Amino acid sequence: MASLVGIFAPIAFSPVCAESQSLTPDFSEVSVPAPSNEEQFTLPAPALDSKTEGPETRQTEEPALQTQEPASQDDASVWVPDDFDAWAYAFAESSRLQAQAFRLVRVPAYSISMNSQVKYFIDRFTTVRRDVVGLWVRRSGQYLGMIFETFRAKGLPEDLAFTAMIESGFNPTAVSRVGAKGMWQFMAPTARLYGLRVDRWVDERLDPEKSTKAAAGYLNDLYVRYGSWELAQAAYNAGEVKVDKAIRGTGSTDFWDLSRSKYLHRETKDFVPAIQAAMVIGRDPGQYGFEPSPVGMPDVERVAVPGGTDLRKLADRTGISHHTLRALNPVLIRGITPPGKAWEIRVPGGSREVVTAALAPHPKKAVAAAPAKPSRHPVATGIHVVRARDTVGSIARLYGVSTKDVVRWNNLTSGDAIIRPGDRLRVTGVRPSVELDGQGGFR
Repeated sequence: MASLVGIFAPIAFSPVCAESQSLTPDFSEVSVPAPSNEEQFTLPAPALDSKTEGPETRQTEEPALQTQEPASQDDASVWVPDDFDAWAYAFAESSRLQAQAFRLVRVPAYSISMNSQVKYFIDRFTTVRRDVVGLWVRRSGQYLGMIFETFRAKGLPEDLAFTAMIESGFNPTAVSRVGAKGMWQFMAPTARLYGLRVDRWVDERLDPEKSTKAAAGYLNDLYVRYGSWELAQAAYNAGEVKVDKAIRGTGSTDFWDLSRSKYLHRETKDFVPAIQAAMVIGRDPGQYGFEPSPVGMPDVERVAVPGGTDLRKLADRTGISHHTLRALNPVLIRGITPPGKAWEIRVPGGSREVVTAALAPHPKKAVAAAPAKPSRHPVATGIHVVRARDTVGSIARLYGVSTKDVVRWNNLTSGDAIIRPGDRLRVTGVRPSVELDGQGGFR
């Protein structure tokens, strides 16, 4: 994941497989697969590398240590009773294993290490970078409530919300030089892996709520993998492949040891202490002279619209500012909802009825049939029916067009071409338009 801080740094490892004791307020619980006796802790498995390796790049690691194959079940020394029911045994064993498949693991609250690296960033954020950090703190007021609620629901420490401060400055439409997007700076492959839609119509990395849920899932998985929030954040920035290599190269699972090695890039080394500095400031911004904005998420309503709805045309029909609709729906890359299925858009609070009315199908207006009378003018059809003594030239003069045009529109050889009564000639260059079908939406 890309970040806004150009220079960054690691922490103590708590095995995720440790047995759970009595829980304290400093811990929350998550469910993870219980490892077998043979694989209490091995080297991490291969994983998707991050954007520090370039967009959409997958790298593979050496396979994890192999466990020995179980002894053959055909061993003659194994006694099997005469009434043994293989199907019943398989069903019971499956049920037992499913019951033990998940157990609660203690997830510690985020503990900040007030070392020299963290203090460096606290000093930097409150002096030379004070203006930009002040902007981040003011912007955070709009999103922190939503992020805290999402992380609490996932059982994650609320302090992890400040990862977004270093990733994007809480800017939901931020784009990095390598193509990471959104508040949580997801690369497209990882975003899709965590349920976000990214294609030529929609980019849900730009949706603050959906991308926050994806980030919570990703951070949770990284913690389950490494048992350390610092290592989880390092992997969030550099990718699991890089962190796995650093762990093998140093023989340590302490992020601060990894940060002093050659295995991590400078950005990743600085990423974690920068986040911890942001946490210190974010916990009590007033102590450092920052004032978060009290403004929360904007008041919006959601309305289902037909596929292919153009926000610009919708703005014209409803009186809602086009800029407002685009700002509320940044995921619509082209300003048009994806074709096909209905799509839910966000509109300003209190405008649902106006939008719904604008999207309602408009019935065709009934037009009274005019009495039939001969007319040589193509008002409705653009077609002239040839009569006696008509010539190409006289027809052209009748409708105020050139003879050459009539010749061209009707594939005639020349202005002297023979035409006969009853022939039908086009006398306009524009083909008749098709009436709207009355379907709702704008296309």
